[in-house]
Amino acid sequence: MTASQRYEIQKVEEKWYKYWMENGYFHSEVDERTPYTIVIPPPNVTGVLHMGHMLNNTIQDVLIRRARLKGFNACWVPGTDHASIATEAKVVAKLKAEGISKEDLSREDFLEHAWDWTHKHGGIILEQLKKLGASCDWERTKFTMDEDMSASVIKVFVDLYEKGLVYRGYRMVNWDPEAKTTLSDEEVIYQEKQGSLYYLEYKIKGSEEKVTIATTRPETILGDTAICINPNDERFSHLKGKTAIVPLANREIPVIEDDYVDIEFGTGCLKVTPAHDENDKVLGERHNLEVIDIFNEDASLNSYGLHYEGKDRFEVRKEIVKELEDLGILIKTETHLNKIGTSERTGAVIEPRLSDQWFLKMKDLAKPALDAVIEKEVNLVPDKFLNTYKHWMENVRDWNISRQLWWGHRIPAFYYGPGKEDFVVAETAELALEKAREKSSNPGLTARDLRQDNDALDTWFSSWLWPISVFNGILEPDNKEINYYYPTNDLVTAPEILFFWVARMIIAGYEFRGKKPFTNVYLTGIVRDKQRRKMSKSLGNSPDPLGLINQYGADGVRVGMLLSSPAGNDLMFDEDLCKQGSGFINKIWNSFKLIKSWEIDDSKKQPESSAKAIEWYRSRFQKTLKEIEDHYSRYRISDALMATYKLVWDDYCSWLLEMIKPPFGEGIDSKTYDEVISILENNLKILHPFVPFISEEIWQQLKERSTREALIIAEWPKAGEIDPTVIEEFSFAAEVVGGIRNIRKSKNISFRNPISLQILNTEGVTESFNAIISKLGNVSGISYVEKQVEGAFSFRVKSNEYFIPVEGAVDVEAERKKLQEELAYTEGFLKSVEKKLSNERFVSNAPEKVIAIERAKQADAQSKIEVLKTSLASLK
Repeated sequence: MTASQRYEIQKVEEKWYKYWMENGYFHSEVDERTPYTIVIPPPNVTGVLHMGHMLNNTIQDVLIRRARLKGFNACWVPGTDHASIATEAKVVAKLKAEGISKEDLSREDFLEHAWDWTHKHGGIILEQLKKLGASCDWERTKFTMDEDMSASVIKVFVDLYEKGLVYRGYRMVNWDPEAKTTLSDEEVIYQEKQGSLYYLEYKIKGSEEKVTIATTRPETILGDTAICINPNDERFSHLKGKTAIVPLANREIPVIEDDYVDIEFGTGCLKVTPAHDENDKVLGERHNLEVIDIFNEDASLNSYGLHYEGKDRFEVRKEIVKELEDLGILIKTETHLNKIGTSERTGAVIEPRLSDQWFLKMKDLAKPALDAVIEKEVNLVPDKFLNTYKHWMENVRDWNISRQLWWGHRIPAFYYGPGKEDFVVAETAELALEKAREKSSNPGLTARDLRQDNDALDTWFSSWLWPISVFNGILEPDNKEINYYYPTNDLVTAPEILFFWVARMIIAGYEFRGKKPFTNVYLTGIVRDKQRRKMSKSLGNSPDPLGLINQYGADGVRVGMLLSSPAGNDLMFDEDLCKQGSGFINKIWNSFKLIKSWEIDDSKKQPESSAKAIEWYRSRFQKTLKEIEDHYSRYRISDALMATYKLVWDDYCSWLLEMIKPPFGEGIDSKTYDEVISILENNLKILHPFVPFISEEIWQQLKERSTREALIIAEWPKAGEIDPTVIEEFSFAAEVVGGIRNIRKSKNISFRNPISLQILNTEGVTESFNAIISKLGNVSGISYVEKQVEGAFSFRVKSNEYFIPVEGAVDVEAERKKLQEELAYTEGFLKSVEKKLSNERFVSNAPEKVIAIERAKQADAQSKIEVLKTSLASLK
């Protein structure tokens, strides 16, 4: 079959992806084989492909394609996450643009809009992954809001509540005023920012005395309910039991004592605002202080904000500072470095807020998950993340799992009375009614008496079940799929969700299955630009992944992404990497075209050079295969690609094909041809995980194949013998060929002109590769000598000396004339430089830099003259 001349990227990629899909190669069913399972980190349902997704999913596809070739029952489960905060924000923004406020809609009407949005935008990213070549089992695609997935989440919530692990509590939480919901501690990103420390004077009631307080948030004085001093601070002992006046609000607040106050910080006096600071809340509870919340849910000020009511907190800060300054209450301002918490989802500055929320007790749940990683039952790759994981799990806090959102899994708590404890938790409203009647001792309760909790569960509360719920292991804990596919093998994800998701999945695995959810966690780095900046839309430094695929092909982009992406280390992305990947694809294609251009001559005997070349390459392939297997075993995917890349580009394309290539105008013997096709097939197998499209294209062009013989389901090459001697001897021979080629180039000896080679063999090298040296160097004869040869060009490989007699290799007279002319020119040039350097006026007046340049010219000319004289002597 003749190879088509042009490699049409888009056409080839569309053709083979469709072929793989139509023949069900991605689909997995329970059978007698050993399973190899990966679950995709579910991207946001409304998301689009970005560079991080590209890297992550390329790595997953490499692992799953290799597993298929290794004979495993490979199952890669795709899906998307409903992303409560992000999706609700998009829907709210869309409605706002249409003049509709969420507050004007019922929950049911809003959810209808959310589902419309999801159906319209959801799944776009999964379609984009197909362009990358992702071989997911698309028939198994899951969505965290699917009916069975939702039922699993609700069942787990109820189970944990009944175990006493889920509870409702009035706590200080992280409030996102933009999304208008709470966040867990892990969803808050702390950043150091330059701020100000404001010094304010509070009057002491019944006296002319004032006390100075330092604060970073002057707007919160309107929520102050005490001033606190350290009981050991003699400076303020006279204030004990007295009352202070809150500026602007003119509210009376007590002066309290507590050794929590740091005598050295600020002024040694602390304003206490229990509604807006975690530590102040603790102080407030200890001293039974009033709690005044001055903020609305969007962080604008409420009626406690006096004349600032309705204004944003940061706008108020500017205005209140000016007012306090005008009134003489603000006495000075200092710059101050402060840690600011921001929302991982919206970027809004977090507001501490007291609120009734649902929590999950984590300490006991976390213990098996911590032990599993420490004892290497679950491996983090690279293990540099172990200490970070350990620190977080040993200091884990209860998980705030409720969110003030409508899009998501609604908390299955049902209230039947006005009291805080007048609720029941149940999987359905019907079961809730039964429980409520029993708990309230009121058999007359009806469904209309029940009110379901308005909050939704944190999105991570559904995705922590992902490896279990995608196989329906919560609702049907003994079904054949969960028993077969679980635990999964590898998880590929980003380090930034090690706690959000990975740790919680491990916790869920042990809690609900009594087993780890996966064996290995491959933590990718962050994709950054050449300036080490994280790629983002706001910086405009993130290329369009689909644009890259259209330009360089999926195979080229995959190679580019992986060439410099070691586990856990950031990838400095440069589009040149994709160009390099595309160049590799062209190299593979052109080498295939070369083979297919050879005519087969059945009458021809296999040359010794071809037999030796194939013997060498088979050993070289086995050595590389062993290296590749080692890299895969340690999840060094970038190294596995580089080893494959070098084998194919250097050893196969640059050496093997040159060694077996028939002379111009002649055919190739059938034995060599069959063997090189066999070699090519093995190359394609190890290439396939990295470059699936071109490898399948060439595989199918080599000969007619049935659907059972597609490359995607072929058999991974078997490990074989490695002959280190033949590899070492070839390496030596390659240096000899390089030496011959250098002589030919430097002496202008045409490659068409055969030369003879004489060897002073002090290394005792065998003659096994002489046939290859003869072919690649166009050497007409090789002989061995006992001493150095006069009148010959020479070079060394280790201690061996190689001589190419000038006679017969070059036109001696023409070469002598050329060298004499070059020598005369160089000697003339040297004289002119020396004349300049002997001129005292020039040396005295010229800058040192100029003189240094002239001296360098002198040295270069002298060196060149010596070389030319030696070359002339060799022609005698």
